[in-house]
Parts: sequence; structure tokens; C-alpha cells
Amino acid sequence: MSTESLRQDHALIEKVLKAMWATIPLLQSGKTIPEPIISQVIDFTKNFTDLCHHGKEEGSLFPELEKKGMPKESGPIAIMLMEHALTRKLAARMEESAKTYVSTGNSVQLVTDMQEYINHLVQHIWKENNRLFEMAEMALRNDVERVNKELSNVESEKLKEIGKTREAYEKLAEDLAKQFPMPEDKS
Repeated sequence: MSTESLRQDHALIEKVLKAMWATIPLLQSGKTIPEPIISQVIDFTKNFTDLCHHGKEEGSLFPELEKKGMPKESGPIAIMLMEHALTRKLAARMEESAKTYVSTGNSVQLVTDMQEYINHLVQHIWKENNRLFEMAEMALRNDVERVNKELSNVESEKLKEIGKTREAYEKLAEDLAKQFPMPEDKS
């Protein structure tokens, strides 16, 4: 599948989103989330979710879909680009409120910004996994190997730019999931 690496990114991003969601009641109850954890989450949102993952979509997948006749100015690509811009805006707001939280201990705005970011990204990921990627699989079915190689190259370049590895982000996601597990559903 030409979107497999993007789907794997989504699984990793969702793991971090779940850990973020699990921290919200802790913040609301006055518990302190240590600054290094907050910083790592912000780094993940900026560098893995945006720079790496969105970079793969914007630098490889979307141009490939354009070559197959999907317009950039309207339709699914245009919507995804608008949503990527909104993701960046929400992440920047969350970064600012995280700084305020670290310096003052006031988590009210951070909780609000985290909720908005998480809700937006959950919906965005669903649209990509269940709509855009399905269209991409059909459109790129004869170019799977080449598209996969391009996506891999973009990921390598983006991570190299920031001196990070996918493995480090995978470990972070695992560590966060263990430290901040989602509460069990008792229904």
C-alpha cells in the first residue's frame, strides 16, 4: 500500500494523543506534569506530526495525487492543506500555553488548547485514513514502490534536519502511553 507509512505515522500520533488526553484530568485536578514531558510532547507535535508526517504528505503524497489529476486548489488535498495549517496554529497555541503552565502552574489554557488540538487531529486522521488514503490507494496503485520510496526519503530528510530518529519518537510514544494510559472503559 502506498499509504502504509502514513498510516503507521497516524498510529504513532494517536498513541501520543491518547497519552495527552489521559493527562487532562491530571492537570484539571492540580497534578503537575513535569516540564520535560511537556517539552517532549510539544517537540513531537512540531517535529514528528508536522515537520515529518505532514512533510511526507505535502512533499510527496499530495504532489503524486496532483499528477494523477487530483487538484490542489479544491477537493481533498485543499481540505487537508487547510487542516494542516490549522494543526500548526493549534500546536503553536498549545506550545505557548505550555510555557505559561510551566512558568505559572496555571493549566486552564493548556487543557483547552490540548483538547482542541486532540479533537482536531483525531478528526483529521480519520478523514485521511478513511477517505483520502482510500482514494490515494486507487490512484497510486501502479506506483506503490516509487511512492513508498519517496515517502521514506522525505521522512529521512526531515528527521535528519532536526537530528532525530523515528525510533526515538516511537520510544517516546511508548513511554508516554505507559506513563499516561487511557482509563479503562467501565461500561
